[in-house]
Amino acid sequence: MKKELIIFSILVNVSSLSAQQTFTQHLTRRVAGEGTVTLHHDAEIDALVNGITRATASSAAAPAANNAAATRVAKAAKADTVATDSTLNTLNTFGRRIRANGYRIQVYAGGNNRQAKSEAYRMAALVRSNFDDVQVYTHFISPRWICRVGDFKTYEEATDMLRRMRDTQKFREASIVKSKIIIQY
Repeated sequence: MKKELIIFSILVNVSSLSAQQTFTQHLTRRVAGEGTVTLHHDAEIDALVNGITRATASSAAAPAANNAAATRVAKAAKADTVATDSTLNTLNTFGRRIRANGYRIQVYAGGNNRQAKSEAYRMAALVRSNFDDVQVYTHFISPRWICRVGDFKTYEEATDMLRRMRDTQKFREASIVKSKIIIQY
């Protein structure tokens, strides 16, 4: 008796799913005594989840697609604006910026006290006075103050700059480190 009840229950659930047009409609159906699910998604997501062809999805959800297109245009316009992050403001040029994997030259790594902070900023000023064509980043990355130089896409670019820095005899302990860099385009 119990097995027959379970099989009947499964058949009822499967039949109720097939009665719905799509999976997302099944998720958002209203059932007395249960909670409701609200989905906010693009027509492309609906087509992907429900296995609907692109032509069917675009005709079924034309108003939603137009709203989604307007949202994408607004987001793209927002991305074109100049960022206000303090690190990005140190760049002298305007345009779009992305963060990518690359290399920087680490000229100082100290502790987490005031003396280490002032030494990191002193090294940053020393780099700026000798190399005005390169960006300098002073950060507190727990548990130490760090001063890094440049945004180099390749290891070879970083090596050339490191060689120039070591030639001044002021940055003997500088080294190349992998880092997230800011690329201007």
